[in-house]
Amino acid sequence: MSTVEQQVAEESIQVLDHGFVRLDDSMASDLSVVNAARVSFARRKDVMEEADSGLIRFLMRERHGTPFEHNAFRFHIRAPIFVAREWFRHRIGSFNEFSMRYAKATDEFYVPAPEDVRSQVGKPGAYSFEPVTDELAQTTRDELAAVYAAAYAAYERLVELGVARELARAVMPVGAYTEFYWTVNARALMNFVSLRAAETAQREIRRYADAVEQLFAEKMPVTYEAFLASDRTAP
Repeated sequence: MSTVEQQVAEESIQVLDHGFVRLDDSMASDLSVVNAARVSFARRKDVMEEADSGLIRFLMRERHGTPFEHNAFRFHIRAPIFVAREWFRHRIGSFNEFSMRYAKATDEFYVPAPEDVRSQVGKPGAYSFEPVTDELAQTTRDELAAVYAAAYAAYERLVELGVARELARAVMPVGAYTEFYWTVNARALMNFVSLRAAETAQREIRRYADAVEQLFAEKMPVTYEAFLASDRTAP
């Protein structure tokens, strides 16, 4: 493992079997919310006070959202492609992703833990997900592993034959891991968490949303508590 890889591993929250969420950098604090709001009165503070906590709670409760936009989180994320595609639907933010046009495709793929293999019951919009037998869980894991191995072997053969990576990548399944950077403000981050950490969200992206939420709470604890008090609704 290189020094950079070791640093990433040490700074990351591990998610699923090969994924992670890492806060690469941030310009985010509860005080940024306070000063953005108080600029209306030509006021600025260098230190948070109790009255400022009350202001944040008021802004959240009354859904005055713009003061929560004057900050930034830059996350480094490794996730299966199908998780990333759901993530990229959140348009208030900036994304840059690993490219299989320019670099060799990953040979790591998502295989769910046995307890995460589930059946789908019900109609669209009203699904429930039920556990499966141990035998079916293992069959699912074996089938996925076999498909992944065959797909990656085909990818390598095509590249070795001289096929361009940008075309050879077409054989790669959505269970392959990708990496991306995501820069987002606190208001959009709360919207992401409220939707993707909800019980109705897909289980895999919920795990990532939980990690993002943990890092958000550490950086902006007053804002986070106000978010919880508002039933996890973004302002």
